[in-house]
Amino acid sequence: MEYIEFQRQLGKAGLTNKQFASLVKANPSSIANYSKVGKVPSHWAIIATLMGVLADNKVDFSLALSRIDISPKKVRGGAAKGRFGGSKQGDLLGEL
Repeated sequence: MEYIEFQRQLGKAGLTNKQFASLVKANPSSIANYSKVGKVPSHWAIIATLMGVLADNKVDFSLALSRIDISPKKVRGGAAKGRFGGSKQGDLLGEL
């Protein structure tokens, strides 16, 4: 789905990127970063479209989502806790 259509669906649902990210336990910056690519992954497209349709039909989807135990998404690409730059790999030749 094109990012602009994703935004339209969120608008129909009455949501901002930040509110959407909060509902689905995602990082708001991760959602906003899709604007640079111009497309959103299909799972976000499906969710936003369903939210838009539910809102069009006056169904409160936030109540249904609040009943689900959604685990926050893991941060990717970050350094190991307490270390700048992450954990260094061992020398493969030294481990043979």
